[in-house]
Amino acid sequence: MIIVENLCFGYNGQKVFHNLNFKIMDGQWISLMGDNGSGKTTLVNILVGLLPFLKGNIWLNDLQMNCLNNQSLRDMIGIIFQNPDYQFVGFDVRSDMAFGLENQRLSRTIIQQKIKKYACMLNIENLLDKKQQELSGGQKQKVAIASVLVMEPQIIIFDESTAFLDPKSRQEIYQIIQQIHQHKKQILITITHDLVFALKSDEIMFLNKQGELWKKDRPINLLRDNDFLNKYFDNLPLNLKIYYQLEKEKLNFNNSKLYDDIRSLLWQYNLIM
Repeated sequence: MIIVENLCFGYNGQKVFHNLNFKIMDGQWISLMGDNGSGKTTLVNILVGLLPFLKGNIWLNDLQMNCLNNQSLRDMIGIIFQNPDYQFVGFDVRSDMAFGLENQRLSRTIIQQKIKKYACMLNIENLLDKKQQELSGGQKQKVAIASVLVMEPQIIIFDESTAFLDPKSRQEIYQIIQQIHQHKKQILITITHDLVFALKSDEIMFLNKQGELWKKDRPINLLRDNDFLNKYFDNLPLNLKIYYQLEKEKLNFNNSKLYDDIRSLLWQYNLIM
């Protein structure tokens, strides 16, 4: 569980967060959204210990963050960045996945078992002996995810991890995130600008430029929230726009079954009854 209480942070005289409060439960997938400059990446850097906060408390699995050393934080939290090149530290994929495990002084047998398990999960067994320069962008990002998963952290953060990928690779990474979430073993935090993808998460958190939590709720509730709809309507997928237009106009279909069929066809996400 992550608990953030009255978090304050700023730099160069500029306030970023002021009395920020939220809670993330075990096994929950949170999409973190907000305008550019709202502090999404800054919040992540605070959570992983890269930035010191000025005031407040952060609890990670009942442990106060200020009491944890850097190694404890690295063991607890894994992060996948926008650019996977920043995370590749091994000679090849196999050694990259083994790097963190070797630092934990695990036996060679256990290390190889874990590498095999997560390479199979991400379908990258055929990449294990390839070097970084032999991989595509999507393959590099899969390796970055595998190198985090193999450490089995309790919290995994995806910091706009699909930003540099082509549409096909982006969808593959989205599917991997959903696959990880199905196991409900870790807290997942995905920083994204893709509202369509965020609608698949358990909750969406929106930060504003005033350093405040604007919204934090389940997608089903946000899609009934007029403030949310007014701000983000243009970002909704086409089927949802048509759905809301049907609701707004209250179109009078003579054939009620046709109306129900249209609603059912448009609404793919099972977020509104």
